[in-house]
Amino acid sequence: MTNPQKRLVIVSNRLPVVIEKTDTGWNVKEGSGGLVTALAPVLRNRGGVWIGWPGAVIDSDVASLLENANKNTGYQLKPVNLSQYEIDKYYHGFANEILWPLFHDLQSRCNFDPEYWQVYQKVNQKFAEVIRNETGSDDYIWVHDYQLMTVAAELRRHIPGIKIGFFLHIPFPSLDIFLKLPWRHELLSAMLSYDLLGFQTMRDRRNFVQCVRTLIKDIVVRGKGQIISVQSRDRHIKVGHFPISIDYNHFVEKTATREVSDCAWFIHENISERQILLGIDRLDYTKGIVERLRAFEKTLIKYPELRGKASLIQIVVPSRTRIEEYKFLRSEIEEIVGNINGRFTKYGWVPVHYIFGSLDFYELLAYYKSAEIAVVTPLKDGMNLVAKEYCACSLDENGVLILSEFAGASAQLCRGAIMVNPYDVDNVADSIYKAFKMSDDEKKRRMKKMRQGIKKQDIFWWVDSFLQTAFTENLQNFPVLEHYDYISQIELSR
Repeated sequence: MTNPQKRLVIVSNRLPVVIEKTDTGWNVKEGSGGLVTALAPVLRNRGGVWIGWPGAVIDSDVASLLENANKNTGYQLKPVNLSQYEIDKYYHGFANEILWPLFHDLQSRCNFDPEYWQVYQKVNQKFAEVIRNETGSDDYIWVHDYQLMTVAAELRRHIPGIKIGFFLHIPFPSLDIFLKLPWRHELLSAMLSYDLLGFQTMRDRRNFVQCVRTLIKDIVVRGKGQIISVQSRDRHIKVGHFPISIDYNHFVEKTATREVSDCAWFIHENISERQILLGIDRLDYTKGIVERLRAFEKTLIKYPELRGKASLIQIVVPSRTRIEEYKFLRSEIEEIVGNINGRFTKYGWVPVHYIFGSLDFYELLAYYKSAEIAVVTPLKDGMNLVAKEYCACSLDENGVLILSEFAGASAQLCRGAIMVNPYDVDNVADSIYKAFKMSDDEKKRRMKKMRQGIKKQDIFWWVDSFLQTAFTENLQNFPVLEHYDYISQIELSR
């Protein structure tokens, strides 16, 4: 990686720690997830900083906890203090009632409240103010995700020459969807204040460029391959696609442990002599859980020979449980599970095993290891790391991945996975049957191909490729990433 002397500053909605209030006071523990795993070593090596909301209103106790956490993490944690009103309007409002559904092509779920936009800008100003106070002119600022899309525009009003990049973890919508946003010009113009814009897939980048060309005047787009250049007035912005991934080796090593093997044995003992289909999702309407359950029900109707021989374990991780729409979604899921089990259950066999709750890491790996088939069918997803985690944990390479065409991961995994349209119940049902009947040789061939790709382009590759792009002046020196656009291939084949 170039320019190792530059200090790296990560900016995200949340800090990489979890702060909880207990009976005896506050408790802080290190967060989990691929982003923390990948970026923590880089921050430690560079003496870096992570800026974000701590998840609680900051008082003297919380501030003291963060100071102690700095010593444990090896890098600095700098909080942004947000009121409950700001969290409601900026995060629950603009970010998750407007940007989240709109960018997932579900514009009918949007609530275009003008107050949300006003508070969103003010919160982004707050983040920009903390960045100004906590960073120097030689630092590189890397901002993450849809909650903070206008931070660079706020920063450039005070520090025009600051070096700042942005990565969008969710999809970027097509022009006809993006046009629904009342503040479309303002948001696009703000995004062009970054020096480097990173997207998950080529399709997301293509959608962004189409929106910019249509809505912003005097735009010039140059280049091809993974990184292109967008000229807006006197500024040149690099725009690339960088598919995020997982710590492949960590998943492989932990899956091979005795603890995971024992847990996987117990899972299979409880569901013996049948193939396990696995769905693991955060509670969200974009994940296609309802559609997946209906497809499994259709499978049992269409292929009665699978009754008693296959069970679906559907794990739903609680999320945004205070929002009415998510409460309704949970009720709908549980009603469908009840209907399927009521219709098809027979002695010694339950078709759907439903779990609503969080798993610890070793339990998660045990479920991955136990499942013969993973059904990963979001209606739309920026990447979907469950698909990659499942493949990494298939140590014997005997698992089958059924994957939505609309997951960002489809661009990398489509040559090994069984690809489906999650809205097509018959298509998913036929694919489940195909996976159930697939030969061992074909399973190994498909899984081996996917695991090789994930191992090569892991989470550390993702960090390196983004930062290498940020610090490389000549785009011609940057390697071209092989990227297979599955949807484009479907259209070309028609």
